Amino acid sequence: MDLHLDGKVIIVTGAFKGIGKGIVMRLAKEGAIPICVNRKDGEEERFSKEMREITDTFEIFFLDLNDTDEIKSIVDAVVEKYGHIDGIVNNAGRNDNLDLESTAWKDFEASLHNNLTHYFELVHQAVPYLKQSHGSVVNVSSKVALTGQGKTTAYAAAKGAILGLTREWAAALLDDDVRVNALVVAEAWTPLYANWIKTFGDEAAQKARLSLITDKIPLGKRMTTVEELADTTAFLLSDRSSHTTGQWITVDGGYVNLDRALT
Repeated sequence: MDLHLDGKVIIVTGAFKGIGKGIVMRLAKEGAIPICVNRKDGEEERFSKEMREITDTFEIFFLDLNDTDEIKSIVDAVVEKYGHIDGIVNNAGRNDNLDLESTAWKDFEASLHNNLTHYFELVHQAVPYLKQSHGSVVNVSSKVALTGQGKTTAYAAAKGAILGLTREWAAALLDDDVRVNALVVAEAWTPLYANWIKTFGDEAAQKARLSLITDKIPLGKRMTTVEELADTTAFLLSDRSSHTTGQWITVDGGYVNLDRALT
């Protein structure tokens, strides 16, 4: 299916690894122009090499998104060069495992800034151009916003707020034909997840821990792939999803919405 993304300028945060990288690669293969925003983390050369195997038409902006005031300059630079912005993927964030009992309010607030504020600011700065292009926004959220996890209060608060902003922005931008949706991620196999699994011990212990997780995923008893998340995101950004807005899309094998006791 042609997603009609050829030449579309789409800004993606957290682009160098995991879900963000998968999304950028999919967009590039669809002919879009990915604007990749990421802090310098040692992955930039590898990422650039892999991107050039697909396309030469992409941009990289190095930014720690905690430096929120710098987001405007990126939006301005993109518009100056390309003249339009057609989509935003707010993806960057990190589960910092700050729990209820031991987290000071200042650390809670800092975590919210790290995981939420840049979602607002990027769309805030880009919204005039999204109105012009009748563009699309995809906000990446997490299952913890819907299910809770019991040990990650700050991250859950940020991801819950992202779902609220998704519905609010979809309502606010209806008359401008700008669509806003959220991708809700559950158990996805990313490099970060793989590194977390390694903390459980030797190979046998890792497999045992992974089985405890995958056994609770109704469809296929397996993790969601980055490619599956990227495909859904590309669809939501495209005019093939032209009547879809304000939705929380769970690409998770039924993890959130189905009874995990299904056999």
